Amino acid sequence: MLQSVRALLSALEERLDEPTSKALAAAVSRAVADGSLAPGTKLPPIRAVARELALSPTTVSAAWALLSRSGVVATDGRRGTRVLDTGVPGGTRYRRALDRPSFLAQDLSTGVPDGSLLPSLAGALADLSTAGTPSSYVDPPVVPDLADLLRKDWPYPAPDLTVLDGAMDAFDLVTRVLLRFGDRVVVEHPCFPPLLDLLEALSVEVVGVPLDEEGLDPAALADALGTPPAAVILQPRAQNPTGVTLSRRRARELADLLEPHRTLVIEDDSVHGLSPTPALSLGEWLPDRVLHIRSFSKSHGPDLRLAALSGPAELVRLLDARRHLGQGWSSRLLQRILVRLLTDPVALAQVTAAGTEYGRRRAALVAALEARGVRVGGAEGMNIWVPVQDETAAVVRLASQGIGVSAGSPYAVLPLRAGHLRITAGLVSTGHEELAEQVAAAAHTVGWGARAR
Repeated sequence: MLQSVRALLSALEERLDEPTSKALAAAVSRAVADGSLAPGTKLPPIRAVARELALSPTTVSAAWALLSRSGVVATDGRRGTRVLDTGVPGGTRYRRALDRPSFLAQDLSTGVPDGSLLPSLAGALADLSTAGTPSSYVDPPVVPDLADLLRKDWPYPAPDLTVLDGAMDAFDLVTRVLLRFGDRVVVEHPCFPPLLDLLEALSVEVVGVPLDEEGLDPAALADALGTPPAAVILQPRAQNPTGVTLSRRRARELADLLEPHRTLVIEDDSVHGLSPTPALSLGEWLPDRVLHIRSFSKSHGPDLRLAALSGPAELVRLLDARRHLGQGWSSRLLQRILVRLLTDPVALAQVTAAGTEYGRRRAALVAALEARGVRVGGAEGMNIWVPVQDETAAVVRLASQGIGVSAGSPYAVLPLRAGHLRITAGLVSTGHEELAEQVAAAAHTVGWGARAR
């Protein structure tokens, strides 16, 4: 354990590879990771660090800012900058988004599909006799029949394809392989909490760009591109949590803005098969820099654990090579089940019917809320983004009535102008008027106590 400022600075100097803010931040991170800097350790003043390490105060200040954003240190005014306990498990936004009592009669906080609307596996399972054996452990990661099916209805001519264990597995692999410490990444505001947790765990700089009813705001994106980011992440259809779907006009406008830059575009399409909107990708205009992810969790079941990813051949090869060092591939048995589901007329009809039913459920709840003075934006998807006067009061009030919802603040990248709730309307098959009455009352609640009841 370090006993003095001199020892602390020596430890940083030993780990400093080059005189840059990123290198200094990395040196501090390594010292924390190997136990040389314990939680609670107070870092020396910026000028002292700069003087001893032959750096400019601006460089040290920038390094401290990077560390603060990544949760390694915290600065408290005149009390200085201290090392935080990085041993605390991550995923704090996601845990906050799903933090609700266990006794709820109607839990609409989850974002999961309705199990009764998933296609039957009976036919697919009847066709399988064995799990199958690859010819080697470096076989292509995608079953050929599945690759053929994907290419037939992909939103643009896919340069190369691979298959992973769901969208978040794809994001985890892509970000670990292609992003670096301190990279700037543009995301939608509001944004899916697990993605924000993942990016923050990787110590990248997250830049929020607000949405309107057509997708990412182009003026705000143009501002964000002033310092070109390493990546832009967006959801083309049924954005979670807002339900906004990217218009074709806006997609072309975003592609034009991105064209002069080398910024990677990562797209997450979670509603294929369920959406009435044709699939859309910026890969139509920027095929050399788009990674397009299509998840089958909502349409065919989260436990199927499959998502397809397209992208430039050199990037897909990098992802596959990294995966071969660990898991290797996504189950070809599950891929064969998916092939059967994507070709069986009964399963196809069931998925189409599910999409229609989700649309009916969402529209019914949105209309019932609008009739009570609560306007919900977005166009499709399983979730609705409900504005409320007091987020905490609304969550507590609904929980007291046995209804679980997700608080909006964990989804925020930029300051929210008002409180919000994310409600999984796709789980509400009946009783839309009654639910809207309770949600509207909660939306207008201010404070919690005798008067709020």
